[in-house]
Amino acid sequence: MDGDAPTPRPHQRQALSAVQDVWDRGGRRAWVVLPPGAGKTLVGLWVAAERLADPVDPVRRVVVLSPNTAIQGQWLDEAQRLVDAGALGATLSGSRSLEAGVTALTYQSLAVFDPDAESDDDGSATLVERLHDNGRELVRRLQAAGPLLLVLDECHHLLQVWGRLLEELLAGLPDARVLGLTATPPGVLTSSESALVETLFGPVVHQASIPALVREGQLAPFAELAWLVTPTPTELEWLAADGERFAELLAFLTDPTSGTIGFLSWLDLRFCHAAGTATTWNALSGAEPELCRAALRVHSAGLLARPPGARPGEADRVPPTAEDWLLLVEDWVQRHLRRTGDGADEAVLVRLRAALPGVGYALTRHGIRRGRPPVDRVLARTEAKAAATVQVVASERDTLGDRLRMLVLCDHERASATVPSVLADVLDARAGSAWAVLEALLADPGTAALAPLLVTGRTVAGDPSTLRLLAEQVRRRTPDLTLVVREEGPAAVLEGGWDSRRWVREVTELFEDGGCQVLVGTRGLLGEGWDARGVSGLVDLTTATTSTAVVQTRGRALRTDPAWPDKVAITWSVVALAPGHPQGHADWQRLVRKHTGFWGVDAAGQVVDGVAHLDPSFSPWAPPDAERLDALNASMVRRSQERAEVAARWQVGRPYRDELVHTVRVVPDARPLGTSTEPVPVVVEPAGRLVVRGGGGAGGQVSGWLLAGLGVVLAALPVLGAHPALLAAGLALLALGLVLQVRGQARRGRELVAAVRHPPSLQQIASAVADALHDCELVPVGAEAVRVVVEADGSHRCLLEGVDGEASRRFADALEEAVGPVLESRYLISRRSVGLDGVEGWREEVRVARGRPLPVLEVWHAVPAVLGRNVGQAEAYQRAWGRWVAEGELVATATPRGTGVLTAQLGNDPLAVTTLRRDAWE
Repeated sequence: MDGDAPTPRPHQRQALSAVQDVWDRGGRRAWVVLPPGAGKTLVGLWVAAERLADPVDPVRRVVVLSPNTAIQGQWLDEAQRLVDAGALGATLSGSRSLEAGVTALTYQSLAVFDPDAESDDDGSATLVERLHDNGRELVRRLQAAGPLLLVLDECHHLLQVWGRLLEELLAGLPDARVLGLTATPPGVLTSSESALVETLFGPVVHQASIPALVREGQLAPFAELAWLVTPTPTELEWLAADGERFAELLAFLTDPTSGTIGFLSWLDLRFCHAAGTATTWNALSGAEPELCRAALRVHSAGLLARPPGARPGEADRVPPTAEDWLLLVEDWVQRHLRRTGDGADEAVLVRLRAALPGVGYALTRHGIRRGRPPVDRVLARTEAKAAATVQVVASERDTLGDRLRMLVLCDHERASATVPSVLADVLDARAGSAWAVLEALLADPGTAALAPLLVTGRTVAGDPSTLRLLAEQVRRRTPDLTLVVREEGPAAVLEGGWDSRRWVREVTELFEDGGCQVLVGTRGLLGEGWDARGVSGLVDLTTATTSTAVVQTRGRALRTDPAWPDKVAITWSVVALAPGHPQGHADWQRLVRKHTGFWGVDAAGQVVDGVAHLDPSFSPWAPPDAERLDALNASMVRRSQERAEVAARWQVGRPYRDELVHTVRVVPDARPLGTSTEPVPVVVEPAGRLVVRGGGGAGGQVSGWLLAGLGVVLAALPVLGAHPALLAAGLALLALGLVLQVRGQARRGRELVAAVRHPPSLQQIASAVADALHDCELVPVGAEAVRVVVEADGSHRCLLEGVDGEASRRFADALEEAVGPVLESRYLISRRSVGLDGVEGWREEVRVARGRPLPVLEVWHAVPAVLGRNVGQAEAYQRAWGRWVAEGELVATATPRGTGVLTAQLGNDPLAVTTLRRDAWE
């Protein structure tokens, strides 16, 4: 390539090679997955250049379809760069005529339907036949374009809107080559989307992840942070009244006189008795997982016994949400109340039908219809979020100064049309909109000085002085274009004969040059495809939670900047919580959905998915306590100021495997966990004696015996006629030897007691699990691959290194069972401990060293299910347990003794810890 043409980066070369391989094998469809900022546009244009110039099998036309005019413009701009550099030999156009070598259009230019055709009476018309005349004419031109390369940018949109239309279109273009480009990984597709992808593109030919490209230095290091707020006083007052309505509903539900079988009695019959007789808990939870999770949460709240066979995990040990309650109520309604025909049950149905709309639900013939509760709208659009945005932008300004280039994304320019009447007196008409954020930024002198601008598909707005600066920039380039600044309340609007494709380009240039340091826009325009290398961070105020939306919005800040080599991007999610309200977690769950499957680096340098990378204490199942919000926000600000540390945690340049690793985070409920990395050194014998594993003794004891023996010899010499002084010396040595002997025994006893005073460490139990799994050929490595990291909060994070995702999941599952409470298991294993009451002082320590038996205590642990499938595996675990933890008894719970032990130990938590599952990337 000539001139200033860009050179493909390693991942781009790999993508180009993979696509070429498809063409070489005679294929016609290829699908490439690259994160935002990874250069998908260049990949598409390089493929186009190769196909246009191919001497054997060239294409005649290249047509690019993209989601909006801003992305369409970027394709044309990037193509022009390649043409100017001599890397692309083609004419360019944005016209439907398809006369140019490379044409860039939007999906909308094709998918406009004729209203008359849509009302086709017999339903026989295809989607192509129902297109508007302009769309049908474009299809005809595509079919007549000769050998064609069709590039579908951000092709995930096809799955949501235009997929079936493109399926019909491609059926009419059997010889066309098709290149799909997207940032959406295939793992997040539904089964129907996957089937459509297989039809349109075939399998993915190349894929790169965001962490991999950050590690390679192709994307900027970044951190995800959250700013947590509570709604305004007016909003909280409304929420309190709304919460009372739900509390009244729960009081009615938990009244045992409601219906022929009360709600809580129904739950007991449904989950505690049915699970133990008619079916197993595993079968029940497998068939209805969400319903069973709701039941376990009611159990955790103390309102239901633990269903037999259930093993509550992290997700189950939180208070039931409003959705949990309604799932269980629906089950009660459909399986009981509607089947009896009893008047008491009919009365309950009438009451529910009247009460549910007040909390955002409705009882229908088919069950409970879930709408969007008003509380969710309040949390999504609370005015507190605009105020929080001002605080975040001010904090970032203090950290970055002139480097600040902040993007704020909202769902709507003006949100008044979406406010339900019930909230008319609660939310301002513009609450949650881009306009509300702009006005808040302009009202604060500190952030107003950053010249914020609002940019949407319809509007460019801001302070009049900033708009005049923008108008002057445009006038220098296009003297005949007249732009007018029109005042509109606190802000002004820039109007004239231009469109969004033009003003996005101009505003982006002003933003990159520093004439504007904050852009407020909508996700539809700036949240996808829009690029500015200098973006320092993002404030996410949107409600979209799909993987596609999350990856795209965050991708706006991940591009590297040659003018800022040490750039580190920060994404802030502003989240509203309503403590005490049964639906007050709705915005938190939105945050959880956004981060599920999205990878980021946490404060400890681990690349993890989910909300744990925002803060290790964050749980996907419940928001943090309200009293922690200020401290958490302060912690987030500190992390945002430590950009060099964030970059260091990403370890750019270090080799990686691009593998998913399952980890277990263990949080002690009371006393700290041990930290030993060696096998337990002391064995508790069945009789209660403490014995050092492998024997050995204290050096003081050996010296004592030698001195005492020497003293006896010297004391005996006077009997044989030696000098009397030798008698005194011998007696002194004898006494000293006896003292050393006692001291040595006391030290030995003290060491023995110390070795058994504390429970085993996580490292020891994890090592036993790993060795047993390895001995049973269930994982490829053993204890040598166990890694335990002690976090600053006292929790321990454990994983098995150097294995694939399946092996790490198997290890994590087994470890979680090994350290967890005793529930229904096929095997149990004990570790002998001793009662240490009264073992204080040197006399007692000497007695322990001399073999004094102590009261024996047996502590029972569950044998992990994967190691309890047969007696051979269980015995392998027993051997590993004896090597690392303690010698103990193995019992099968199906035997009479095992049944008795299980009955006595059921529910006991031998280590008193809470386990949390986390996924990491390496």
